[in-house]
Amino acid sequence: MADGFRVDGFRVDGSWMLSVFVTDLQVEKKIRVKGDMHVGGVMFKLVDDLEGHDWSDHALFWPERNQWLLRTKSTLDQYSVDAEACLLFTPMHKVLRVQLPDLRHLDCRVDFSAKCFNAVIEVCKELGYVRIRHPEELSFAKPLESQHLKYNYQSHAAGKARSVDGLPADTNTFISKNGSAHSSNNSLDGPTTPSRRLHTSGSHLNTSGTWRSNASHSPYNTMNSSLGGPGSPAHNMTMSSLDSLDSGLTHSPIVPAAQARRVMVHPHTLLERARMNVAWLDSSLSIMEQGIREYGTLLLRFKFYSFYDLDPKYDAVRINMLYEQAKWQILNEEIDCTEEEMLLFAGLQLQVNMQSSQPQPELNDSSMGADDIDSALNDLQVKLEGSHVNGNGDITQIPELSDYLRFFRPKKFTLKGYKRYWFVCKDLMLYLYKSREDVGHEPAFRVNLKGCEVTPDVVIASNKYGIKLEVPSPEGMTDMIVRCDSEQQYARWMAACRLGAKGKTMADASYDTEVRSILDFLYLQRPAPAPAINPQHLEISSEDYVPPRFIKKLKSKLNQRILEAHANVSNYNLIESKMNYIKSWKALPEFGITYFVVKFLKAKREELLGIAFNRLMRMDLGGDHIKTWRYNTMKAWNVNWEVRHMMVQFDEESVVFECLSSDCKVVHEFIGGYIFLQLRSKDSSQTLDHELFHKLTGGWR
Repeated sequence: MADGFRVDGFRVDGSWMLSVFVTDLQVEKKIRVKGDMHVGGVMFKLVDDLEGHDWSDHALFWPERNQWLLRTKSTLDQYSVDAEACLLFTPMHKVLRVQLPDLRHLDCRVDFSAKCFNAVIEVCKELGYVRIRHPEELSFAKPLESQHLKYNYQSHAAGKARSVDGLPADTNTFISKNGSAHSSNNSLDGPTTPSRRLHTSGSHLNTSGTWRSNASHSPYNTMNSSLGGPGSPAHNMTMSSLDSLDSGLTHSPIVPAAQARRVMVHPHTLLERARMNVAWLDSSLSIMEQGIREYGTLLLRFKFYSFYDLDPKYDAVRINMLYEQAKWQILNEEIDCTEEEMLLFAGLQLQVNMQSSQPQPELNDSSMGADDIDSALNDLQVKLEGSHVNGNGDITQIPELSDYLRFFRPKKFTLKGYKRYWFVCKDLMLYLYKSREDVGHEPAFRVNLKGCEVTPDVVIASNKYGIKLEVPSPEGMTDMIVRCDSEQQYARWMAACRLGAKGKTMADASYDTEVRSILDFLYLQRPAPAPAINPQHLEISSEDYVPPRFIKKLKSKLNQRILEAHANVSNYNLIESKMNYIKSWKALPEFGITYFVVKFLKAKREELLGIAFNRLMRMDLGGDHIKTWRYNTMKAWNVNWEVRHMMVQFDEESVVFECLSSDCKVVHEFIGGYIFLQLRSKDSSQTLDHELFHKLTGGWR
């Protein structure tokens, strides 16, 4: 026993020297501690000798374990901290570089110790002065590179990456199956267009919600006061209050920073789109625990495609960000659309750009969106009537739709064309008779619409109005195509099929609204006889309005076609143009489907899992549906963390699969998140239930 008090460097009383690195002072301190000492006592003992500094925002972080020690009443033994540990004493609030959906960047002061879900909520409150409502629809994602689309990556394997600067490896660096690591720390500096810039002089939020300069720490900020090029004029906007920032966030640059657009990844297949979803952060872990360090870059995006209570009066920033995310999804080919649909989006985008420089009417209580008015009227009708009333006022008669349509089953009758049948839609069933006179006898075919996938098959230029039905069967999904003769006929039958797929009949009050919505969408896609503006008076760059594949196809005719499409929407003001863009985006067949590459138990090959707000879809890699499960038939969903397999229990079966393109926690969170969003009440003043969100999305870890 050396000196009677130590054995091999340790005191007999069981204490040891703990190394703590104070990041603000860039010094390492050693303090004597015991295993039963609580974390709060450790911090008190540490700062006792450090004077002249406010340590109230500091906490202990364990880099080796990538873990915050936030429970101040817990002991070092409970956290398993031993003599070999080296802790950081660092601020919880740090500067995070956030890319908004319009590709602009802001340096925001964010709590790196809070769960990602809570951090997103705080950012949304500060950015929009509590006007980005329902932040539960958004989340943070890590920037991707094109390399990430080539292989399946799983974020949980990132722990194998090497440590940098004494800190643990970035847990959001994506490790492929073959073990190669790819950094995703994109540098996004670059000039923006001078005529449409928003400048914050490199500002960021402090804890009080005001703005202070931080340009020296963020030379790459695309929202700073300099254009970044020699001889470029500086267009400064003093951000004296959050209101001035808020007005800037309601409008976005017509052309984003060139470098920001250049580093965007461009998926070309459903497989590549599925691989993009590895970027989402875990909502249950803090930002720092997921490998993000100060001045790191994260993308703020709408994650869940279920937009609640979208009101132009209160949601100017939210609507603009939704419009921008929709626009870049379409321009980046992250969602498919037809030529007519693409031209409609281009026309609406042109109208938004033209209206952004014009004075706009003031919003008042009467400016509620059309969708919200229809929804309110439908709710009132259901309460008063209880069902859809027919023209004779008879509420006991079941609504029925019947007409001659053409029918085709491509997989079984490939060599035959469309055959004419008398169709009857009643309840959730579709009956096909060889003629009208056969009604009352056994139908030639019958289709249960519940659980079907309903997809439009429309080419307006060719007067083609088709409805593709993918019907569940024991062998999988059976394809059927129904061809209508007119827009009116198509709208009625498409609305009936869509409601039937959701388990609703034409007695539902939303049927008439659905018909009108389909007709409006078709009308907007029809080219106008002549442009509303002279093409010679407006010069537009095609690549800013349409995806690359359409530029090659239409070539010299493209600008003329865009102006013809614009003529249909030239009477919309700014907010109406954005709302109609969002509404048309939501009408696309692939809207709101998030894809993952998975391998089902006992399956021999990779498949796709599509997650939407109301259902799960099993698909092959080409996108053909194999099976659909609705959430209303789901009993439970959980993860086996030992083998990282996910199991989902339905009324009739249970499915088990492994996620290959991301951590299974991401899949679990999408399912739980949509369940959480469906539980939101009609009361717009409701408080967000954080505990319920984490209970549904946390995976019980």
